[in-house]
Amino acid sequence: MEEFDNIAISSRIRLARNVDGLKFYTKLDSDIDANYIANAVIKTLDKFEVFNYIKLKDLSLNECNSLFEQHLISKELIENKDISSVAISEDEKIIVMINEEDHIREQCIENGFNLYKAYRRLNKIDNEIISSLPIAFDKNLGFITASPSNLGTGMRASVMLFLPALEMQKELEILFASAKEAGLTIRGIYGEGSQAKGSLYQISNQGSLGLNEDEIIDNVSQFIYDVISKEKHAREELLQTKYEMLKDKTLRAYGLLTNCYSLEEDEMMQQLALIKFGDALGFLQIKDDEKFMKLFYKGASANLKEIFGFFENKKENIIRSEYISTEIKNLVHRR
Repeated sequence: MEEFDNIAISSRIRLARNVDGLKFYTKLDSDIDANYIANAVIKTLDKFEVFNYIKLKDLSLNECNSLFEQHLISKELIENKDISSVAISEDEKIIVMINEEDHIREQCIENGFNLYKAYRRLNKIDNEIISSLPIAFDKNLGFITASPSNLGTGMRASVMLFLPALEMQKELEILFASAKEAGLTIRGIYGEGSQAKGSLYQISNQGSLGLNEDEIIDNVSQFIYDVISKEKHAREELLQTKYEMLKDKTLRAYGLLTNCYSLEEDEMMQQLALIKFGDALGFLQIKDDEKFMKLFYKGASANLKEIFGFFENKKENIIRSEYISTEIKNLVHRR
């Protein structure tokens, strides 16, 4: 669905699973139970492809936060770092978190708008995990999960959307209300409890009880089609009514990021979003969108420290401005 790629950034399927007979992570009896879950999952994953397996207790807090900024792990996994771990596939599209809110959280992330592609790939791994481990399941409630909202399939289907035009038109409150009516929820860039940054929003199902996997994906997809249509219409309307303002605003973002001396993280995301918007509107050209989108997390605090160390005599905002300026000059051109 390439025609949607400048609006739908990525699609994610997440499945929550728990081992029958073991307490949820907050009440696990011992490290023995935590290690049993981790070892069993890794043994199962080894049947499919090469995974990078990481115990969070072996990482510094900053290394953990850098994985969080990359959307590879959750805050809850970091909070449980003494017993938690994660398996990440070589292409970083399959991520299995172990001893998070649930014993096992499997997820697959695909570029663009393609929930079924993500589900098909993840379903193969999930079937093997279910057949290899005694997964908690009830014939009436479905998969038993730590949060009641995940009962049933244990599935969360979500799409990350880039919605700058709807933001500018101040139409997001209406969108939030219609999502709630449809049984969906809208969150910020880092998921539950996070604020929107860089005009990026995650839309997902709110619950899964009483629905099968196809119904959940179809419900989310239908709403996403509608949102994409609204964003396209808003962009066309803005171009007709505020062409000069848009061109000035997006080119100013290019000028700021290529010339500023100091750059805060939130401002970086705001200006990167304007450049991406300028590309979509034809004012700027991004040569490699995948590399460009990585700047949203590479310029974030923890990843910046992983790239450059702990800055020593230079302040973080100055390092960020120098790094982002160099990258933008290489990746973006004025048309």
